[in-house]
Amino acid sequence: MAETTSGARTFLDSLLAGAEAGSDALKTLRARALERANALSVPTTRHEEWRFTDLTPLSRMAFRQATAGAALDASAIAHWTVPEAATRLVFVDGHFSVALSSIVSVDGVRVERLADAFATGNAVLASHLGQIAGFEHDPFVAANTARLADGVLVHATRNAFAAQPIHCLFVSTQADVVQQARVLVVAEDGASVTILEDHVATHDGAYCVNAVVEIDVGANARVRHVKLQRDGKKAFHLATTAARVARDGTYSNLAVTLGARLSRNNVHVLQGGTGTHFELDGLALIDGRQLADTRTFVDHAQPHGTSRQLHKCVVGGGAHAVFNGRILVREDAQKTDSTQESRNLLLSEKAHVDTKPQLEIFADDVKCAHGAAVGQLEAEEVFYLMSRGLSESVSRSLLTYGFAADIVGRIGIPSIVRQLDAAVVERTGGQEIA
Repeated sequence: MAETTSGARTFLDSLLAGAEAGSDALKTLRARALERANALSVPTTRHEEWRFTDLTPLSRMAFRQATAGAALDASAIAHWTVPEAATRLVFVDGHFSVALSSIVSVDGVRVERLADAFATGNAVLASHLGQIAGFEHDPFVAANTARLADGVLVHATRNAFAAQPIHCLFVSTQADVVQQARVLVVAEDGASVTILEDHVATHDGAYCVNAVVEIDVGANARVRHVKLQRDGKKAFHLATTAARVARDGTYSNLAVTLGARLSRNNVHVLQGGTGTHFELDGLALIDGRQLADTRTFVDHAQPHGTSRQLHKCVVGGGAHAVFNGRILVREDAQKTDSTQESRNLLLSEKAHVDTKPQLEIFADDVKCAHGAAVGQLEAEEVFYLMSRGLSESVSRSLLTYGFAADIVGRIGIPSIVRQLDAAVVERTGGQEIA
């Protein structure tokens, strides 16, 4: 890891403030993570994986660990609730809110706080927590693990089926604080579950989210993971999602990035058995001076794996979007079928996109393809809609929505789709589209 400034090191220290091994079942894990976090440095633009994302603004911030803030009532989060999700776990400034949460029992699916799972000595933690998202080379994952105290555990036992999504809502109400969200999802053989990870804020101040999600997909199991990042415009959002998928398992990840001054979303998927299927889709809708960086890594390590990836960016103002998608096909991963596409729409002359889809193939019997495109709205298309009686703003909104709708429609949760439809129209300065 590249050397960094003392200011950046101070930021990393703020992530670790108060970290200690403790005396519970996580003592060894926390101690190892703390040791690695103290040994690692915050990456700089001299590091290849971070060359488009300058973390210097973080070094100028004086963050502190979030404390329990003022209690929120249900009306404060009403516009973020998801009617389709009967189970909702709400964390306010990193602290679990019993009053705002609701857990509905489903046969074979156990949803609980990590703190409660720690207290009862849940055996799932020992075999999964910290085993999928590695912290040996990532200072942010290491810091999250060293500070690990609470979060969400979703455990779907063999052949269990959760028809409704499970909503994990992380709410920020305080400025100048660090929140470290953690989610662990374990789907045993044949199970099926949908997770909605949602980050929001009630204020306009600066704060930092350092989130880690670990997902273990058993044989012939299905896990669907939808992430909504709609933090405040001055926030910093650093996140890692790591998934491990067993034989004939299916994992889909759909991430929507709307908020934060600077965001980094890392998604790592490991093929742990033959016949797996991955779907990784994303949409970044940013403007102003926002920077949204998405990095994906699909590791095809076994034969007969398929993966499909479509990532879109809609960039306005002077915003900057980054996409780097890496697909690795190892020597033994014959019969792999993998495609990756990066499509980007610029809404202003100052908007900027850096995109880099990558294929690394070491097997000789595969079907792989990738591509990237960056462009603006076609003047002829805008003119055509205006000639049919629409204003320029509505015409541009309609075309922009059409570009983003392919991703939004895949979410499959009607209330979320409606919210994102409205966000697309608002960001393009248009009027409501009937």
